[in-house]
Amino acid sequence: MSALLTFLLGNPTLLGIGAAVLAALGWGVRQRLAGERSERARQAAAEATAHDIADQVQNDIGALPAATARKELKSWARD
Repeated sequence: MSALLTFLLGNPTLLGIGAAVLAALGWGVRQRLAGERSERARQAAAEATAHDIADQVQNDIGALPAATARKELKSWARD
C-alpha cells in the first residue's frame, strides 16, 4: 500500500491530473452555489414586488367606503 501511495505522490503527472480534477470539482461547486444565491435573490425580489402590489391593493380597498368596496368586489365574484 505504501509503495502505491509513494508512486502516486511521487509522479508529477498524476499529481497534476489529480490537482486539475480537484480544481474542476471545486470550480463546479462554486458555480452551483453562486447560481443558487442568484436564484434566491431573484425570487426574493419577485416576492417583494408581489407584496408591494398586494399592499397597494389592500390600501386601495381599505380607502373605499364599504358599499363601494362591496360593489367593486362583487364583479370579481363568481355567480
